[in-house]
Amino acid sequence: MTDLADLFPGFASHYVDTKAGRIFLRQGGTGSPLLLLHGFPQSHVMWHKVAEKLAEHHTLVIPDLPGYGWSAAPEEGNDHFPYSKRAMAAAMVEVMEHLGFAHFALMGHDRGARVGYRLGLDHPGRLDRLVVLDIVPTYVMWHKMDRARALQVYHWSMLAQPKPLPEKLIGDHPRWFLDWTMASWTAAKDLTAFDARAMAYYRAAIASPDRLHAMCEDYRAGATIDLAHDEADLAAGRTLSCPTFAVWGSAGIPTRGVSPLDAWKALAPKLDGKAVDSGHFVAEEAPQDLLAAAGPFLSAG
Repeated sequence: MTDLADLFPGFASHYVDTKAGRIFLRQGGTGSPLLLLHGFPQSHVMWHKVAEKLAEHHTLVIPDLPGYGWSAAPEEGNDHFPYSKRAMAAAMVEVMEHLGFAHFALMGHDRGARVGYRLGLDHPGRLDRLVVLDIVPTYVMWHKMDRARALQVYHWSMLAQPKPLPEKLIGDHPRWFLDWTMASWTAAKDLTAFDARAMAYYRAAIASPDRLHAMCEDYRAGATIDLAHDEADLAAGRTLSCPTFAVWGSAGIPTRGVSPLDAWKALAPKLDGKAVDSGHFVAEEAPQDLLAAAGPFLSAG
């Protein structure tokens, strides 16, 4: 993937060694630190439409999560722990400490938002503020899974199947699977919202067997150990101590089922949020609306 376009001109590139392996990141901007975490099936480049504006007020750290993009793909482990949101969150804390940031704000989309709220629960005091984009908590997804939700998020159960079933099924036609899936989650039901240069990153990654396997491991962890961690926190009454802001697309994934704000109440007592005119990929479908919704919240601290 070395011939792909640079979508963050003026940003530095770093590798940071962590217990999860080497993490690749882009860094730029000035001001309070803000960690941006991508989701499936993407990488750090999903933030390219909002990075320049956010960098006016924040020092941005934009990594690839373990197993995604240019970051190392950990060995899977018997219990999928290396791909748990707990392990990924710990790696992000290592990254931020290495860069000199003991505490910081975080905005995450999709799987990155799950890493974000797990980081807030496991490492109280690290997060000044948290923005979660187009998700509800993992325990809500699984415990409220009905026919409509299962059809909408078919990939949750498909990717979580034992290896090598999803790897084989997707691996024969990775570009088709990625393009069809991403288009189906947008408001327009097509790929017009995505920069062709960003799509090149996403297509290159899913065509790589180790990246595809890592994505499946991410979802296997989501169906097992991540759910167990959420359930343990709920049973213990643990909640996020930081102010939390939820943004979701009016045609996004959380719009079906329980209200997104109601879904977050048990974990995030200091919660606010709103919908924007978008599908699932808020940062690429509606970058200006996202900045208008989340920017003031991130700068309030």
